[in-house]
Amino acid sequence: MKTISKITTALILAAAVNAPAFAEAENFTVDNFHTFARFSYSHLGYSTQLSRFNKNSGKVVYDKAAKTGEVDITIDTTSVDTGTDLFNEHIQAEDFLDTKQFPSATFKSTKVIFKGDKPVKIKGDLTLKGITKPVTLTVTSFLAMQHPMQKKDAIGANAYTTIKRTDFNMGKYAPYVGDEVRIDISLEAVKQ
Repeated sequence: MKTISKITTALILAAAVNAPAFAEAENFTVDNFHTFARFSYSHLGYSTQLSRFNKNSGKVVYDKAAKTGEVDITIDTTSVDTGTDLFNEHIQAEDFLDTKQFPSATFKSTKVIFKGDKPVKIKGDLTLKGITKPVTLTVTSFLAMQHPMQKKDAIGANAYTTIKRTDFNMGKYAPYVGDEVRIDISLEAVKQ
């Protein structure tokens, strides 16, 4: 019996020593200087209007080996940048973002879908103007590597989704001003 116990212990130790190292999930902090949420919509059919939010924060958890991830982003809606101060105030008013009552919007992932070792879709909940709806971000590019200047691991991605303003109680002037709004995210994050 002692011999079997010694052999079993030896096998377990040998397996532990020779087992491949498994990667663990890594935590990344959003780089506010290189992360922007932009939105675009049709203005009376004449043109596509482009605007962005200048202040964003959040974290990303990425596990390449397990092919899992988490995204948690907060957008400061008071930082909306349409290109003019007057229109910034208009977009922040009660009929649209209502930033006095809702100074931030959030996206929290519920599932990250990988193809190979890269995420291609991020499903999650978008909360805007106090209303939460499920959305799916389509990832158009993703890169994980050491940041050449900071000498830390970093990730970057571009992704987009389309929502309806009316779903978030921002339907003023629809359908003349487009109900569909495309949201594009450019994200960079550095390992903590």
